[in-house]
Amino acid sequence: MLAVEAKKHLGAFTLDAKFELPTPGVVALFGRSGCGKSTLVNVIAGLLAADSGRVALDDVLLFDTAMHIDVPPERRRIGYVFQEARLFPHLDVAGNLRYAERRAGSPKFVSFDLVVELLDLEPLMNRRTHQLSGGERQRVAIGRALLSQPRLLLLDEPLASLDASRREEVLPYLEILRDQLAIPMVYVSHNFDEVLRLATFLVLMESGKTTAQGGIGEMSLNSGVRAIIGAEAVGAIVVGTVLGTDPSSGLTRVGVGRGELKVQAQTAAVGAKLRVQLLARDLIVATRAPQHLSVRNILTGVVTAVTSDEGDADLIAIDIGSTIIMARVTCAATRELKLAAGLPVWALVKAVSLRAHSFEEAPPAAARPTAPR
Repeated sequence: MLAVEAKKHLGAFTLDAKFELPTPGVVALFGRSGCGKSTLVNVIAGLLAADSGRVALDDVLLFDTAMHIDVPPERRRIGYVFQEARLFPHLDVAGNLRYAERRAGSPKFVSFDLVVELLDLEPLMNRRTHQLSGGERQRVAIGRALLSQPRLLLLDEPLASLDASRREEVLPYLEILRDQLAIPMVYVSHNFDEVLRLATFLVLMESGKTTAQGGIGEMSLNSGVRAIIGAEAVGAIVVGTVLGTDPSSGLTRVGVGRGELKVQAQTAAVGAKLRVQLLARDLIVATRAPQHLSVRNILTGVVTAVTSDEGDADLIAIDIGSTIIMARVTCAATRELKLAAGLPVWALVKAVSLRAHSFEEAPPAAARPTAPR
C-alpha cells in the first residue's frame, strides 16, 4: 500500500494533498494544469522536501516529518519516468538499459530479458537515442526505470510530448506492465483517455488539494471529474466479465450488472475482466421494453438520480445491478418520460460506441516487490 500526505508552500502556491493506494495497481493523479500533480510526485520521489507530511510504502516509511525520517531519493528505490526520456545520448539503447541494471540494488525482481520482451526493445538495442522516435525513446526510458528494480514507479505525463499516434504506440506497453508486473504506479496526466485505459484508482486534484479519490468506476461519475473532462466525455466505467463470443456477430459477450453487452474487443478468455466505457451521450433511455430495433445492447435498470447538466440537458443515473451508468437526455425528455428516482427503465447503447480494455486482477501482496528495511 502507498500512503501519501504532504504539505508544501511554494510562493503563492500551497500543496495540501493526501491519498492512499490500497492495493497494487495504477493511481492516476488527475486535474487541470497547475493543480500540483507534478509537485506531489516530486515529494514522493524525494526530489522535493515537503514542509510536513508522510510517505509510506508497504509500511516502510520513506518520509515522516514527525519522526524526522527522510530517505534520500537514490535509496527510495523509486523509478521515475519524466515527460522527456532523458536518455544518455552517447550510449545506445542497450547501454542505457545496462547502466540502470548495473546501478540497481538488490533484490532483482525484474530481469533484463523480461523488460526487453515486455517493451519490445530487441529491435532497438543497437540504436543511438537520436535514431529513435519519440514513442521508442519513452519505451526505453520506461525500461530503464524498471531495471532500477523499483518498488514504485512514478510516471509524470510520460506521453505529453507525443502526438496521438505515438501515444497509441506506447499505451499498450503501459497496459502490459500494469497487468503483468506487480509494481504499483503513480501516473500523472490531464488526458482522461489515458487515465481510463490505465488507472485502477483516481485521485482528483484542484489548486494543490486532493478533492476526491476512489476506484476508476466510482470516480468516472464524480462531478469534479465531469467538470474537467467536459460534457462529451462524461460517462461511466463499468467492469464486466467475458462470457464468450456471440456466434452471429463475432462480438465479445460481456456480463455487466444484471445484463450483458456485446463489444468489439481483442480475444479474451472466458472469465477475464473487461473495462468498458459507456458515454452518457451514447445511451438512449426507454420507459417501455424496446422492440424491433437494430440496437442489440439493451440493459435494464432503475433510475437512481436525475441531475441538471450543461445546457438544456439532464444526467440520468441508472442502476443496472450494483453498477451505475449515466445517460444524457434533454430536459424535455425528462419531463415527457417522467424520469425520476425509482422508475424502471431500459438503457440502449450501440456496440460501436463501446471501448473495451482488458486488464488483469491486481496480483496478491506476496507477489509484489517489498521495501528493504
